[in-house]
Formats: sequence, C-alpha cells, structure tokens
Amino acid sequence: MTHPRKSLDSVIHSPVRFSIAAALTSVDEADFKTLREAIEITAPALSKQIALLEQAGYVKVRKAFVGKRSRTWLSLTGEGRNAFTRHLTALREIADWDPAGE
Repeated sequence: MTHPRKSLDSVIHSPVRFSIAAALTSVDEADFKTLREAIEITAPALSKQIALLEQAGYVKVRKAFVGKRSRTWLSLTGEGRNAFTRHLTALREIADWDPAGE
C-alpha cells in the first residue's frame, strides 16, 4: 500500500496556502482585504501566495472598481476546489493510517 502522504498537494500543503484555500471553499469569492484579515497575514505575503495559487490554476483573481477604488476578488477554480478536497482527504488518511494495514 502506498503511504497517503504521496497524495498531498505540494502547492496547497503550505500552511498559508492551505488557509487561503480553506477560507475560499466556503464562499463564491472573497475580497483581498477580508481574506487577508481572516487568515491574519500581511498584504505582500498574501499577494505572493495568491500568485502561486493562481499560477497553479487553483485561484482566480478578478479586479473591479467599487466607486473610485480598485478591489481584488479571489475565488477557487474548480481545479482548486478539487485539489483542496484531495489534499484534505490525504491528510485524513494520514491521520487514520494504520502502518500494520489492519
């Protein structure tokens, strides 16, 4: 039997990126400021992590104006939701793993 850790997603495995994906699973989209405050991270750090998730195809970034201010909206793509679900499943399998195979 293959150890379940081999199913972990290296992009989502980072604690910050895992937190971002977890926060975005429960909403259609979230604005940058709200997400930053929710996961307690600086704006530059969040930008860097979002860029990595976007590059992997896991997050969609949408910019729009609200009044005269530009706002950034973030959402998980279908691929991102699937990757998060697979990663979470792998974590649960690791937590429940029986090395004796019983």
